[in-house]
Amino acid sequence: MTEENEKRNEKLNQGINEAKNALQVEADAVLKLKKDLDGSFKEAMELIIDCPGRVVFTGVGKAGLVAKKLAATFSSTGTSAFFVHAGEGLHGDLGMIQHGDVVIAVSNSGETDEVINLIPSLRRIGVKLIALTGDNDSSLANYADLVLKADVITEACPHNLAPTASTTAAIALGDALAIALSTYYGFTPEDFALYHPGGSLGRRLLTKVKDVVKIREQNPTVSLDTTVREALFKMTESRMGSVSIVDEKGYLKGIITDGDIRRLLEKSSDFIDHPVEEYMTADPSVISPDRLAAEALQLMEEKEINDLPVVKDGKPLAMLNFQDLLRAKVF
Repeated sequence: MTEENEKRNEKLNQGINEAKNALQVEADAVLKLKKDLDGSFKEAMELIIDCPGRVVFTGVGKAGLVAKKLAATFSSTGTSAFFVHAGEGLHGDLGMIQHGDVVIAVSNSGETDEVINLIPSLRRIGVKLIALTGDNDSSLANYADLVLKADVITEACPHNLAPTASTTAAIALGDALAIALSTYYGFTPEDFALYHPGGSLGRRLLTKVKDVVKIREQNPTVSLDTTVREALFKMTESRMGSVSIVDEKGYLKGIITDGDIRRLLEKSSDFIDHPVEEYMTADPSVISPDRLAAEALQLMEEKEINDLPVVKDGKPLAMLNFQDLLRAKVF
């Protein structure tokens, strides 16, 4: 190894050691929050729960980014919230804030000029002010109705300068408040999906069976006296691996699959021109078109089946295939 490579490797190892130290410092900062959590946290919950307006986060710089992130977390977990940049608030955006709102101002030092300069106007508007800060003796803390302290012993930055552990602590404490409120409101996975319809959870929790069967719109059915051979032709025609078997009034009586036929063929081929009624699975598992597709997926996995009749009022409307669920990304 050349001298240049040795120096490079030495610097890389130094960087890795500092990275480990940074993670430890930030972990310690979060654990300290858990230890120091006090009555002011519960008061903050009550203040927001009783709030007739909205929750507004504000801040500038790195603290502003923290505030923006927390507003998004609150909104996605059931507490209506939005972000107002403190600097823009001084130039007209305070019009977004109304009487009765709760404003959570994020500032590690509690002395950020833009945030402090908002306070007189916020008082005139008539809001409750929560300070999310690292200094209980700061101007922001003194002017606030309530203080959530997110102090740290040191930043993760080796020079104790760059906001690192302090921003992590502020995010963690804000996230904890969002989750506490979400738990109080009884926020469910279905509620989460409602606010995230474009995500995988939204697809799983909001997609219904009737939405998935549109992929192929196949409903292969045969009567009780149809031969197994004809049923097999019906499967091939529909590109499905099974057919529903119905009585003269169209009510579902059973199902036969290509797997059933293959297993029969291992023994003999004499059955091929016999009625499917003799070999069908009677009273098969079914699902309603208005049920969630995720329920269909769970049922098919439990039963280890690839096709599931979609039935309404006892009559098959479609045949749901396992691959159709995967194409719809219901997993």
